[in-house]
Amino acid sequence: MHKTLIVLNQTSSVINTNIKAIDFNQYLADFPKKDEQLTRLINLCDSSQYLSQGYYCSLLAEARQHKVLPSVSTINDLTSQINGVELVIPGVVSRHFVDQQATDCLVYFGWHQNTCINKVAKYVFEQYPAPILQLSLSWREDKLYVRVGLFDLAQLNTVEHELFIQRLDDFTNQVWRNKKSNKHLRWDMAILVNEQEALPPSDNGALKRFIKAAKHFGINAELVSASQIGLLSRYDALFIRETTAIRHHTYQLARAAAREGLVVIDDADSILRCCNKVFLHDAFTYHRIPSPKTRFVLDASDQTIANLEQEFGFPMVLKLPESSFSKGVFKVADHQALVSKITEVLTESAIILVQEYIYTQFDWRIGVLNGRAIYACRYHMARNHWQIYNHGSKRFSSGDFETLPTFEVPRKVLDAAVSACSFIGSSLYGVDIKHHDDKVYVIEVNDNPSLDYGIEDKYLGEELYMQVMQEFATRLEQRGR
Repeated sequence: MHKTLIVLNQTSSVINTNIKAIDFNQYLADFPKKDEQLTRLINLCDSSQYLSQGYYCSLLAEARQHKVLPSVSTINDLTSQINGVELVIPGVVSRHFVDQQATDCLVYFGWHQNTCINKVAKYVFEQYPAPILQLSLSWREDKLYVRVGLFDLAQLNTVEHELFIQRLDDFTNQVWRNKKSNKHLRWDMAILVNEQEALPPSDNGALKRFIKAAKHFGINAELVSASQIGLLSRYDALFIRETTAIRHHTYQLARAAAREGLVVIDDADSILRCCNKVFLHDAFTYHRIPSPKTRFVLDASDQTIANLEQEFGFPMVLKLPESSFSKGVFKVADHQALVSKITEVLTESAIILVQEYIYTQFDWRIGVLNGRAIYACRYHMARNHWQIYNHGSKRFSSGDFETLPTFEVPRKVLDAAVSACSFIGSSLYGVDIKHHDDKVYVIEVNDNPSLDYGIEDKYLGEELYMQVMQEFATRLEQRGR
């Protein structure tokens, strides 16, 4: 089990807490210790200046493999500019913020007593985890801006100090002490899930097997939601098994986890590149990846419509740049439908993708991990439908599947899948490919692909989960802590 340690400029700075508190000089002299218990450290030294005691406290903590709050990277980020850093809060947070006047406030471990400000505090804490943050909130051009800086414990008044101590106790009890660690396991992993998702990337059967496989490689994996994940620095790895999006907490958590030095699959760059079909198909063209004929459309003018009809003919496929599980993808069969759908979709996105329609009875899905194909499926179209998923059907919402060993997949399909991932990154991807008239067409590369028990693992079984966790273990070894 981890022990929790508080380090201060002076031990008298904190009162009425059951957590062991020492000053910086003692931490400098007494640690690391032989056969030391795993340690989680809350650095309450003044970190507002570069090369201060607070800076060196976090630096030494990381060198001693103590999990520390705040990290050196957080301190550097928040002290690199005189007035701190400025964030734009996503609309999902700002819609709940009532007071549109400039507001200065202190937040303790991502918490504020005002429920509206608390939503902002949680978001900022995910980006810059620190015990005390000073926020300056202001609205400009209908956007909520927050300037973030560190705040010294010694500057709190009596009321603020008592509130901080309360939050310190709550934070350490809820986040740092509540779970027993497996002493024989080297690393901790958060598997991010969302129990409310209708179509999650992994079902419960697969998640259980990921946890079991993780233990084989010395990884203590636990399922957490975005609201439960708390302090990222207490983990060594983050495995995202919730459907990702760019303007979403999955992307923000991936970025924050990378800043904290965690091994992340899928990483933020992969999410950014895979979630936007404009990027993908532009990159396909640049890297000469075989893909359907595609055009970007910006308007529904008569000339644009005429050009599309001449170039593609009917039917043709329209796609929103950001969509998943066949949502935001439409087939149009005539002139009226084309005009209507483009006009409708342009209210949601400044760009629409138009593609040639290629009929196949199934789509290949090739799973690629760090540049290597690890599984292959053929997803058949839903009954009486042209896509794998039919979201308008209650009985036959998805088609059948076949899982094959990768050595039975046509070589040109495997080569196209691996090539399509080469410019995305080295994470875990699912590549959708059509094979028609001896030609292959890469439809898209998906980060965070589906891995369900009894489907994608039908051929490899437990070995599929072992390969994923082996990749985490290898990266954790390379990380060196």
